[in-house]
Formats: sequence, C-alpha cells, structure tokens
Amino acid sequence: MYDRGLWILEQYGLTAKTSCKGRGVLLYETQEGWVSIKECVGTRQKLEQQYALMEKVKTSGFPYLDCLRRNLEGELLSYDREENAYVVRDWYSGKECDTRSITDIERAVETLAAIHKVMHLEVKEEYVRESLIHECMRHNTEIRKTRKFIQKRQKKNTFEMKILSCVEPFLECGEEVVDELKASGYERLRKLNLQAGSICHGDYNQHNVLFSGNRTAVTNFDRWNYDIQTADLYHFMRKILEKHNWDIALGVGMLETYQKVNSLSDEELYDLKLRLSYPWKFWKLVNHYSNNNKVWISGKNVEKLEQLQMQYSCWQYFLKNAF
Repeated sequence: MYDRGLWILEQYGLTAKTSCKGRGVLLYETQEGWVSIKECVGTRQKLEQQYALMEKVKTSGFPYLDCLRRNLEGELLSYDREENAYVVRDWYSGKECDTRSITDIERAVETLAAIHKVMHLEVKEEYVRESLIHECMRHNTEIRKTRKFIQKRQKKNTFEMKILSCVEPFLECGEEVVDELKASGYERLRKLNLQAGSICHGDYNQHNVLFSGNRTAVTNFDRWNYDIQTADLYHFMRKILEKHNWDIALGVGMLETYQKVNSLSDEELYDLKLRLSYPWKFWKLVNHYSNNNKVWISGKNVEKLEQLQMQYSCWQYFLKNAF
C-alpha cells in the first residue's frame, strides 16, 4: 500500500520523507509538508465543487484545511496501476478535539460558526441534502417495520427484547418531530438557505478538528452538502452531549459560543431544537440491526441501547429546558 502511495505522489512531483497511517488515510511528509492520500469514490464534478468551496474558505482567513491538491496534469483525481482513483490533500499534525475539554469544545464551535459565515456557493441541485422531513419519515418507517419484524419472531435475543421494551417512546419522539417540522417554517427556512447557497461540512465532529498551539485545522469535507447550516451544529452538539449525559450548562454554552460569532434566528434555533429532538442514535441501532446478521448481535450494541434508555430522561429534560 505504501508503494502505491509513492506511485501516486510521483504524479504530484512530491517525494516522501516519512510515512504513517492516519484515520482512513496514508500520511506522507514531503518536501512541501504533510499530505494525505485516500482512495476516492466520488465524482470528478463533486470534487471540483469541493475544491472551489475549500479554496473560498481558505482565502477567507482559514488556511488550515485539508485542501485537495491538483496533480501535475491539473487533475484532482490520480490513478494507481490498477486504475483505482485517489485524491491527495494537505495535512496538518495536531491533537483531535478532546470531548472532555470545555476549551477544546468551545474552540471547535467557534471555528464552525466562523467557517459557516463563508461557506456559500451557487447551489447545485445534485448536492442538496434530502429534506429533513423526508429523512425522518423514512427512519420512522424503518423503525415501525423493524418493530413488526421482531414482534413476529418466535425466539428473540436480548437485543430484540430490549428494542421492543423501549421502541414506543423513541418512535413517538420521531413522529412528533415530523409533525412539528411540517407545522413549522422548516420548508421556508430550507428554501432561504438554498437560495443563499448555504453549505454544511456534513461530518463536523471531534475527529475532524485538529489543534496545534493556536492553530485549528478542519479536515474531511467529503460529505459537504447544501443544507441549513444548523445541521452541522446539531451534529457536533449531539456527539458531545451524548458523552456528557445531555448536560444543559454545556449545551447552552456551546450555543452561546456559536452565536457570539454567527447569530441564529428564532427559526434556526427552533430548527436546531427539532434536530436534537429526533432519536437519531436509536434509529441508527435499529438500522444496523436491520441491515446485518440478526443471529448474532454485538454486546456493544446492547450496551449502547441500554445507555440510550438511561439517558432518555436527561435528553428530554435538556430539550424542555435548554431552549
């Protein structure tokens, strides 16, 4: 694999000094600094749009991004001897955002708010994220189908019994979110954001924010899309709050930190609340069960389900009081 990486680097006029593995990538120190190499399954058209986005963010005062590099032919995609496609990006060393550190969390939120202000491009319909209403309705349908499937099974394992014991309140939450979205100004807010060309990072979490001294690097824009930008804030907040048992002070602190840099309208705040109100993690466990071997269930998934049940009251308390 490292030899394959060297073959790719030659197409950029780069020579490797040292190498190591990163999270899903190969990392090389070259005469022009560190770069990453990753196999690519995306289209050339989306990569070009991603390149334009990251160049805009970079020139707007955020130099530390894992920007895509063009090879000596001026292309974003490069190929190995077996015609597998790869992309090469700039890379920065640093420690990931520590989910136990309030300082790290605040820095990550501030950075998100700041890049959101410049992440706008003319909208391309093929990269618009699915409506949140349609997405939640699909997930609710899957939860109901899985519930029915488990109910019909004569022999139920521990995970299936636990799913049946707690599915009703989570499904009820999911259906309430759909009803509230339909009754809210969500569609209008979405239309306004698409008209403005608002773009989301798509996977903004602690693993994709790196700190080195005063430098903050944001990486892995591969899931970028056009959407209401509160989708990014919701995603980061949920990941952090689940690790802190939905601590209200922490959640309010993240929200206040974001708004000091990029203020949110009442409609955006309500959108954020509704996103946090959907039982995403419960659906994710159901989805994993539905699409995998049902004979053997990982004990880790049973633990995750038990943790969800234990956090349910804290999650509901947060939603009722944090906003």
